[in-house]
Amino acid sequence: MAFYECTVIARQDLSSAQIDALGEEVVSILAEGEGTVTKRENWGLRALLFRIRKNRKGHYLFFNVDSPAPAVHELERRLRINEDVIRHMVVRVDELEEAPSAMMQKNDRPERPTRGRGDRPERGDRPERGDRAPRGERRSAPQEEGEE
Repeated sequence: MAFYECTVIARQDLSSAQIDALGEEVVSILAEGEGTVTKRENWGLRALLFRIRKNRKGHYLFFNVDSPAPAVHELERRLRINEDVIRHMVVRVDELEEAPSAMMQKNDRPERPTRGRGDRPERGDRPERGDRAPRGERRSAPQEEGEE
């Protein structure tokens, strides 16, 4: 049997019970084809980068799957038919990760500053480069002869 990662995006107006039922449906489809789900994660309601079928948000589900190819093909066929599924993606991988996915790990980065230049120093008064006219003269447009 081969290893797969499956990500499903469901409509934003589904309840949590419907999301759980969709996850159970994925597990049962794979079980019919003698496959197993080794890890199941619910990433929650997240904003989409662009609208998909008039949805701006979607419920994300992630599965690690150990299954034969015909069971995965049947899963993809049923996900295409299901109206609650906006998008899905199944990718074959060499090995399954047992650790939580990157989406589930705690964000240890400090908060980014909302203003300012971060860790860059203030520019202050910069010295003249010498290859440009003074700032006041640069702003006025050059006048041609005969114009005043």
